[in-house]
Amino acid sequence: MWMRPIPRRGETKKPRLREGWREAFGNALRALGLIWAAHPTAAIGMALITLLSAGIPAAQAWTGKLIVDAVVAGIRSGLPAADFWPAVLPVLPFLLIEFGLLTAGSLLAQARTLVEHVLHARLANSINTTIIRKALSMDLQFFENAAYYDKLENARREADRRALDILNSVTLALQSGLTLASFAVILIGFSPLIALVLFTTALPAFIAQNKFGQLSFRLLSWRAPERRQMMYWEHLLTADASVKEIKLFSLGEPLLKRYLDLFWKAYREDTEIAKRRSLVSVALGVLSSLAYYGAYAWIVWRAVAQAITLGDMTMYLSVFRQTQSTLQNLFRNVSGLYESALFMSNLFTFLEMQPGSASTTGTRPVPHPFQLGIEFRHVSFRYPNRTQDALHDVSLTIRPGEKLALVGPNGAGKTTFVKLLTRLYDPSEGQILLDGIDLREYDLEDLRRRIGVIFQDYVRFPATARENIGFGQIDALADLARIERAAERGGADEVISELPSGYDTMLGTLWERGSDLSGGQWQKFALSRAFMRDGEILVLDEPTSALDAEREYEIFQRFRALTEGRIAILISHRFSTVRMADQIAVLDGGRMIEMGTHAGLVAQGGTYARLFNLQAEGYR
Repeated sequence: MWMRPIPRRGETKKPRLREGWREAFGNALRALGLIWAAHPTAAIGMALITLLSAGIPAAQAWTGKLIVDAVVAGIRSGLPAADFWPAVLPVLPFLLIEFGLLTAGSLLAQARTLVEHVLHARLANSINTTIIRKALSMDLQFFENAAYYDKLENARREADRRALDILNSVTLALQSGLTLASFAVILIGFSPLIALVLFTTALPAFIAQNKFGQLSFRLLSWRAPERRQMMYWEHLLTADASVKEIKLFSLGEPLLKRYLDLFWKAYREDTEIAKRRSLVSVALGVLSSLAYYGAYAWIVWRAVAQAITLGDMTMYLSVFRQTQSTLQNLFRNVSGLYESALFMSNLFTFLEMQPGSASTTGTRPVPHPFQLGIEFRHVSFRYPNRTQDALHDVSLTIRPGEKLALVGPNGAGKTTFVKLLTRLYDPSEGQILLDGIDLREYDLEDLRRRIGVIFQDYVRFPATARENIGFGQIDALADLARIERAAERGGADEVISELPSGYDTMLGTLWERGSDLSGGQWQKFALSRAFMRDGEILVLDEPTSALDAEREYEIFQRFRALTEGRIAILISHRFSTVRMADQIAVLDGGRMIEMGTHAGLVAQGGTYARLFNLQAEGYR
């Protein structure tokens, strides 16, 4: 009954202990590989410390026996009390040896602490870097999937600590095993039966800890969605971006209650496991203590019967006591190794995820300048786990230097069109061609270097004004003249002129002395960042939605000058903006229903004309 698992939704068949150990052993070997890669010298140092520490307990027990026997021999010699040195000299070498052993043990313990500290820092950095690089290699579809975030949360939660725990468990278990081997030589020589009893009475606790370790792993792994929800509510209740609505709508306590409900649910589950673990540990601890005191009584009786010397009794009692504690440490470390290795499977599962097709890349360099332009040829795309196409059978051509506007209601497929062009996704059907060659044949990094993009949900980097623009072309971050030209094109130069430290002003309120900006000011930086790219394609997804009418009018009066010689793709709901494009594609439900110039589409009297007239009517 005490091992009854806690029922959970979506629970799968519980793995057998043998399978769990096979998985744990493989994970432990991989974790040791991570440790070696993080800091080989420290890993070797930990191994040497383990070997040197293993023999000290047995040597101390044997030295204690020699000291007691030497003292008893001195007493029996009948030397006068005044003869101090003749009595002490036989014992002095053993005292010095014991002092040396104690000093060595202390030095080794401090060395272990130092090596652990160094390894933990290096290992944490190494694992976090590996996780980040893996995330960077994944396609956009993973970042739009909740299951991916559960795996990411499980992967990075305590991964570095668990890996270090594995190293500690392995080295301490090895140390305990070697120490026990030295004790076994002493114990078996005295009584094989007592040695067997001491060893076997510790096994039930070991098995129970393994069971609880597996249960804890399964419970925490299942809880990844709840943990992410707790982190989200905590962030929402404490972040500047949400505090205004939280206060105005009195959402603080209701949302805090959601956070607390998740906490108390997890707390009750954890407490139940902790209670079971404690009860079992107490019961099995009593069993182990009975075995110890039985051995204790036996050795005392043998000494009283003068079958062994007082030195032997001292040594055996010390060995019995240390054997029990060392056995407990051994099994505790092996159980800890098992539990930590199971948790490492979360990290390795994440690292084994494979990027989708959009991360595959050819080697062909992107032509410069473009000769034929871009062609969408019967392109369809469906997001993973969706039943309908986001784009369906779209065909169009954008010639070099041409401006294309995409128009349509929310969800029509406009942003999906951009994601396909920038190869954040690949088409489910059809092809996207650049100068007659499929985009997938081009080098992906080279392709993206040729595209400047401002998305509707652009990033507000908590960095300097210079970096917020220069990040658009990271290898030109030191080129202030280029950054200034981009700032002028996007309108950020006016904002920068009013900042306290100009281009070196920290933006946002996340860091100390940061300057907060309005939504329109942030959008100017995003637009300037897009102009940093010296590419042939410029994609503007609602680029002026947060700008005032005057600034928007000014930018689009210069629209052709700003995009001269480039293909420009413009997504906007403002028809005063899109009418400047050479071509306008009207999307609805993922399909391209109209294509033409502003004048031509208005004359057709179709969907574009209806939407344009509705918007124009609002200004009359």
